[in-house]
Amino acid sequence: MDIAASTPALARRLRVHALRMVAASRSSHIGSCLSMADLLAVLYGGVLRFRPDEPGWPDRDRVVVSKGHAAAIVYAVLAESGYFPIERLEGYGRDGQPLSGHVTHSGNPGVEVSSGSLGHGLSIAAGFALAGLRKKRPMRAFALLSDGECDEGSTWEAALFAPHNRLSNLVAIIDYNKIQSFGRVEDVLALEPFADKWRAFGWAVREIDGHDHAAIHDALKRPEPSERPIAILAHTVKGKGVSFMENDLLWHYRPPSPEQLVAAIAEVEAVG
Repeated sequence: MDIAASTPALARRLRVHALRMVAASRSSHIGSCLSMADLLAVLYGGVLRFRPDEPGWPDRDRVVVSKGHAAAIVYAVLAESGYFPIERLEGYGRDGQPLSGHVTHSGNPGVEVSSGSLGHGLSIAAGFALAGLRKKRPMRAFALLSDGECDEGSTWEAALFAPHNRLSNLVAIIDYNKIQSFGRVEDVLALEPFADKWRAFGWAVREIDGHDHAAIHDALKRPEPSERPIAILAHTVKGKGVSFMENDLLWHYRPPSPEQLVAAIAEVEAVG
């Protein structure tokens, strides 16, 4: 499959879905959604083993979205992958509807675990990976983390645990967009030298452009046999795809106005 040719269109649809969902619900975190659109498009469009008509398939790959505040685009990729109808996205963030503002497992096939309280996703994914190895399942476990939650001590506890247990079927993907809820990561609590820290903990590390689909696929594909878990530092841009949202902390919380929504969608759809 030519991933570089097939998944960019999916990424554009994900961005448009997320923009509409956040605008309609007057909710937050559109910048966080847009930074991970390309990662999700390649992951679901060309890497994962899953069966949307059999969500509990034992040999499926597990995805834990630890940055659960970016829920809108996670639901969008699940809908685009066939887990539930696209029309369900219209109920995002509304009372009585299953698509809550943080990633929610209940009532939503394809969501492995609810998330939103940061710093726990890597531990959960490590547990999935350990169980898979012990049961000799061919599955892999993916944890998608924000850079900001790498300030959490619980993340580094899991980072110690995984190499110790030789979790070669575990992949941590860090959406390294350099901005967290209260400012730039380097100002709130610096992470650099980030890659060297993962290497020191015993991980195989890849640094990539998190918007380059070919590079993402190359990093996520099943690796040569190894005993080490993989950490992918995906350098991304918060708000990617909409010029007036890119690299701007404002869009961690603010939803677009009706006029801004029209302009944003026009920019996204004009690409490619």
